[in-house]
Amino acid sequence: MTDEKVKILLCEDDENLGMLLREYLQTKGYDADLQPDGEAGYKAFTRSKYDLCVFDVMMPKKDGFALAADVRALNAEVPIVFLTAKSMKEDILQGFKLGAEDYLSKPFSMEELLYRIESILRRVKGKKTKDQVVYQLGAFTFDAQKQHLTIDGNAKKLTTKESELLNLLAANSNSILERNFALKTIWVDDNYFNARSMDVYITKLRKLLKDDPNVGIINIHGKGYKLITPQGKEEQND
Repeated sequence: MTDEKVKILLCEDDENLGMLLREYLQTKGYDADLQPDGEAGYKAFTRSKYDLCVFDVMMPKKDGFALAADVRALNAEVPIVFLTAKSMKEDILQGFKLGAEDYLSKPFSMEELLYRIESILRRVKGKKTKDQVVYQLGAFTFDAQKQHLTIDGNAKKLTTKESELLNLLAANSNSILERNFALKTIWVDDNYFNARSMDVYITKLRKLLKDDPNVGIINIHGKGYKLITPQGKEEQND
């Protein structure tokens, strides 16, 4: 991210909750624009450029799902998070079919919303770095396009899955790569069998990276994985 503030479009018809969320996000350094309903939210989206949207599902004039569909027609990439008191599986599926990045059921803590926003923004940053297909990971050079992992002049050709997973880890090096995001990005579905498959590939990558003791993949309990590279070593010891 640049030094410019990340701009968030927040659409919430509960005035008190909306103001609390806006003030909280502003104290965390975000530029949060609060709109009271879906129609006002859509008008705001057509006037300004936003980095992320947070939409309540149950809103007057235009609900969150309809708003998301209209926003998607204008911008297929902007991340969308839904806030809702609904917890029905069908509603959650509808949200994801509309291209939602995440879904938060009320009541929720503001810290959880902040964590999810920060996680999404890290993933977006990772997607934007796709032009950077060569990563320096300690003594290793990883060419994501060629699927080559090189150390001391010796290149190892990775499988497509190995390369895709290492690419996600490298784009988020020294930060958490969420397990569910990796599963949905590479395996499409985060079911049990795909989760076990990813565990196998994590083990394979660890073996491939063992020639540099300063590089490794650690488990972050309940969240995902973190690729540790030398640039982040001091932070790990703080």
